[in-house]
Amino acid sequence: MRIIAGRWRGRALTPVGKGDPGHQLRPTTDRVRESLFNVIAGGRFGDPIEGAQVLDLFAGTGALGLEALSRGAAGAVFVESGRVGQRLIRANLKLLGADAQLVGRDATRLGPAEAACSLVFLDPPYGRGLGARALQAALEGGWIAPGALVVWEESAPQPAPEGFALLEERRYGDTHVTFLEAEMPPDEAVRAGA
Repeated sequence: MRIIAGRWRGRALTPVGKGDPGHQLRPTTDRVRESLFNVIAGGRFGDPIEGAQVLDLFAGTGALGLEALSRGAAGAVFVESGRVGQRLIRANLKLLGADAQLVGRDATRLGPAEAACSLVFLDPPYGRGLGARALQAALEGGWIAPGALVVWEESAPQPAPEGFALLEERRYGDTHVTFLEAEMPPDEAVRAGA
């Protein structure tokens, strides 16, 4: 695994080793990560990376959030409950000299946020229904800004949960990626003239 582009381009990340089968630690492959970022940065969604605050839910190794930081995101919060994943994220942050926050907590029980994020990566264990629960917890806790782009990896396309609008779906082998936008709450939409 390596960083694909940006200031840390080509830098190898900490090897996963035996991983963590209990937490289904399954890093996004370099090829899929490169394809994802080509879509994200391709202009279809504006420029969601530059200066973004990133939320990486079920972060695993942190590769998605680290890629965003390498490409110009301002900050990142990595949420990972597994000890192996937490160790890998800490090692990768140290390896790259990155300053970011690691939250060692279940992504479906986030609690209140310090700040809302404008770019969200969601890569839950496949087929367990955790993605929608994590998005709801993040939305209720104020972790997701109105208009935020959500990039959700799963084993099948995912319907947009309440509070989100479906933008696009892509398939990369066995990985399905659903792109969502966090909807603006009705009171904010009225103030914005929407």
